[in-house]
Amino acid sequence: MVATIVLWSGFALSVRGIHGSSLTPFDIATLRFTIPVILLSPWLPRAYRQLKRERPSTMLALCTGAGAPYFLICAAGGAATSAALVGIVIPGTVPLFVAGLSYALWRTRVRRIQTLALLLIVAGAMVSLLGAPSGAAVGGIAWLLLAGLVWAIYTLALRKTGLDPISATLVLCVPSAVVMIVLLLTGVLPSHLLEGTARISDMVIFSLVQGVGVGVLAAVCYAIALRHLSSAVAATLGALSPVLTLLLAVPIFHEPITVATVFTLILMLAGVIGFNLASVRPAPQHPMAKESREINDPAQ
Repeated sequence: MVATIVLWSGFALSVRGIHGSSLTPFDIATLRFTIPVILLSPWLPRAYRQLKRERPSTMLALCTGAGAPYFLICAAGGAATSAALVGIVIPGTVPLFVAGLSYALWRTRVRRIQTLALLLIVAGAMVSLLGAPSGAAVGGIAWLLLAGLVWAIYTLALRKTGLDPISATLVLCVPSAVVMIVLLLTGVLPSHLLEGTARISDMVIFSLVQGVGVGVLAAVCYAIALRHLSSAVAATLGALSPVLTLLLAVPIFHEPITVATVFTLILMLAGVIGFNLASVRPAPQHPMAKESREINDPAQ
């Protein structure tokens, strides 16, 4: 789980660093999705067999929620804001959007204490918007909120699949890699990589952080963590990633730690932790109590 937290922070930091590099966002998106396909290619046949048992709508949500559309939305938000906000707003708002989508699709209600936690997340989002130093920053935060919504779609889609972590990674990476490569080769999207003007150091850094770290290791490490930790504990520990991102952004990008950013972090962190801890229900004391809960729980 510690490795996962570091890799998630690396994602936020690298997204912020895209527009200071010699690569275009589309170059980095291509590296992000092509490298995992190459590294995990021995598992392609297994992924294909599992894919045939899945619903096309679920797979579409999976590919959109964590594929090239999600990455490019994050890049747009990171260009106008800060690494700290990329690391705070996106994961911080996912529980809010998951709860909203779950209610809209399946009328799944949250507990009263979880509603209070979600209100803290809303308050954090409002503080980030009110504390934005410019209209461009407000637009960037809007992009980050959209990224949180898109990631929530991916989260719900992942719950509905029977794919193992490696197969799920391949299913979302293959379409994005193919589309990005075609668009770059046909000249529809600008590419410094194909023009030969990209620095080798940038290519290596983003290949390692985005392609290997985020694309492969983060998924594997999180899957291993979930085997040994409950989902609530893992999600709560994962909430520490924004704190690490905030601290690392100071020496790497010389970002100031503003009052608005600190309050956004505190509110969203409290909301995420509270929401996840509230989802853990005590074990029933009587078999009939367990049966009654399973019948009346809309999440079942």
